[in-house]
Amino acid sequence: MADPTATICPRCAHRTVDLVFSSPVPGVWDVLQCPRCLYMWRTSEPARRTRRDAYPELFRMTAEDIRNAPEVPAVPPLRTP
Repeated sequence: MADPTATICPRCAHRTVDLVFSSPVPGVWDVLQCPRCLYMWRTSEPARRTRRDAYPELFRMTAEDIRNAPEVPAVPPLRTP
């Protein structure tokens, strides 16, 4: 459905995104991910999540923001029962 080469990242405007998964029903939605900022979205989400011009300015990032980020938070270990 989505053409990753024609899509830019809504969060950081990176010009390359990866197709991660497509819906089991062909053409319904795709899951895309930005390799630079790691933002991931489904193409069926609203414009404020899928289009750069509609993405909230408060949450937009630049390449410099990403380079200067202190750290990407680690996923905590699973809790044991």
